[in-house]
Amino acid sequence: MAVVVVVVVVVALIALITAARGARVIQQYERGVVFRLGRVQGQTRPPGMTMVVPIVDRVRKVNVQIVTMPVPAQEGITRDNVTVRVDAVVYFRVRDPVRAIVEVQDYTYAMSQVAQTSLRSIIGKSDLDDLLTNREPLNQGLALMLDSPAVGWGIEIDRVELKDVALPESMKRSMSRQAEAERERRSRIITADGELQASEKLSAAAQVMSQTPTALQLRLLQTIVEVSAEKNSTLILPFPVELLRYLDNAAAELGSRAAERTAPAAAPAGTPELPAAPEPAAAASPASSPGSSSPSSAGRPDLLRTMAAKLAEAMSTEDEQVTSPNSDDPRGRPPETPGEPPAGA
Repeated sequence: MAVVVVVVVVVALIALITAARGARVIQQYERGVVFRLGRVQGQTRPPGMTMVVPIVDRVRKVNVQIVTMPVPAQEGITRDNVTVRVDAVVYFRVRDPVRAIVEVQDYTYAMSQVAQTSLRSIIGKSDLDDLLTNREPLNQGLALMLDSPAVGWGIEIDRVELKDVALPESMKRSMSRQAEAERERRSRIITADGELQASEKLSAAAQVMSQTPTALQLRLLQTIVEVSAEKNSTLILPFPVELLRYLDNAAAELGSRAAERTAPAAAPAGTPELPAAPEPAAAASPASSPGSSSPSSAGRPDLLRTMAAKLAEAMSTEDEQVTSPNSDDPRGRPPETPGEPPAGA
């Protein structure tokens, strides 16, 4: 009887040890692939407690979480012949644990190598502007290139993103100058547009003021008030332009009358001829008659007539002194008597 009890106890211990060696615990984020005598079993073991045959079965646990794999920076030449260094990051997960274990030796290393070659190929097919500003199509193209071999390995590509684009220092300076020139161009366009709008507004204001001359006077007074509001010693004296035109026409008229008075007299020999004053526009006009008078000559004051008469008399007196026959000296001075000292001695 005692022998039977001992045998039962031994068998129970052996069964307990065997069950302990055959028990496996699989985490929630893992799946178990069972190899029985070297052959893979089609059904993967779910998370939790699972039993395998000791010595006969061998379990490989596969992580099915999303793996974040950085891609080392790859140097290449873009399609527009610019040397750049680009790095990326790949997010993937194992969809079929059996194929990920059986089809490829190390699926993580395989995905890293495929990502590097695909990234270098994307660099050669893209322009620099696309790498800097239009990365979304490049990300999609890179994910498509990685997805082609990954499907056969039981791996699903979640997403792929380009991280950084390193440019040479010379290219950075060139791009900085280009951006500065672009900003300068925009500022000049804005300034020119402002000048155009201001000129249009000023033209409209000038048309309104031309219809009402009083508005121009009010604007002049307002400008004087604005200048005088500042504490300075500036004195502003407005001078109408019409008065300058009137004085110009009056001077031309006086010159023409003086030339008419001195022209009939025969000029003596040696007398330099004075240039004739230009005739006024009112006198040269064929439409004007001797009895008609222009508005400027009708309103001319007597003071100007008196000044013209005095100017003509002074010119005639100077001519008589220069051409006097009693003078031996060409400058009109009397000859000096011998023995007498000069007047200035």
